[in-house]
Amino acid sequence: MLKVIFWFSFFSIFYTYMGYPLILSLWRRIGKRTTNKGEPLPSVSIVLAVYNEEKLIERKLRNLLELDYPASLLEIIVSSDGSTDQTEEKVARLQQEGLSSPVFSEGPALRLMTGPAHSGKAAALNRAVEHARGEIILFSDARQIFDRKCLLKIVSNFNDPAVGAASGELILVDRPGGKGVAGVGMYWRYEKWLRRMESDIDSMLGATGALYAIRKSLYRPIPSDTILDDVLIPMQAVFEGYRIVFEPEALAYDFVPHRPETEFVRKVRTLAGNYQLLWENGAFWSPRKNRVCFQYFSHKVGRLVVPFLLVVLFLSNLFLLKGFYLVFLFLQLAWYGLALIGGISYEKIDAKAS
Repeated sequence: MLKVIFWFSFFSIFYTYMGYPLILSLWRRIGKRTTNKGEPLPSVSIVLAVYNEEKLIERKLRNLLELDYPASLLEIIVSSDGSTDQTEEKVARLQQEGLSSPVFSEGPALRLMTGPAHSGKAAALNRAVEHARGEIILFSDARQIFDRKCLLKIVSNFNDPAVGAASGELILVDRPGGKGVAGVGMYWRYEKWLRRMESDIDSMLGATGALYAIRKSLYRPIPSDTILDDVLIPMQAVFEGYRIVFEPEALAYDFVPHRPETEFVRKVRTLAGNYQLLWENGAFWSPRKNRVCFQYFSHKVGRLVVPFLLVVLFLSNLFLLKGFYLVFLFLQLAWYGLALIGGISYEKIDAKAS
């Protein structure tokens, strides 16, 4: 029985990180789908849900106003979730400076919406989209900077009537003007490879929160406690029969967090958000509503289960101490030991740097 538990855990972990990608690779060779990109260009509403972003908001808005996209087809909506700092004042000042240009013949390209209290990102997004006038809604955060061509690249996918949502690529840099960080390169290349294959086969399973877009006609208000808007919102397109595609030439840049605590909080948020989606939204479980159910469970749910499987694998191995199993136990101990040493070393380096 212990051997069955051991090998079940082992092959489940192996499948999540190696077996599933192999299936995707073979699947794409057999049935790769293409996207009919092109013009005409649609009208776009860029939505920023912000809370106390006074240090970043001006830089972000100037970046958006410099995008290579017809001004007559573009509006920027800053939806403040009850900010208590100077965020709203800075947006209002930019409006008064005339940095925006006329759009839709009804109002300025830069619009500010305020909430009465801090009620969460979901409420800010719902409020902004309700008043948005663009055919395409593009979501981003205050922190990331866009490449000038990224909007043109991402919206070109909506020329294909089968596309309901699209996601760009996030590049992590360690300094302004940097091209990428080697330390996180392997993970991002692996993740981008999976997303591209899923997109080529049918659809991605969410989006990059820094840069993603959806047809306004497909947007449905999300629950106020939603953690992963960048999964739930684009998956609405899949539930309606459309695709989510990956656009590798639509680039957004962000800085790598230098403190492990920051990355830990992000990972916990992502895990909690995925558990929430599975618990509260039955559509993710339904092959009838979610035609990419197999991909979703292999990619997303599999990773939720892996930490528990690792514990089971280690505990079962403690009772199997002969031959191969003994060697495997030592390999596990060495692996976790290296991880522990790496974590301690990182904390010491970080402490000296600060």
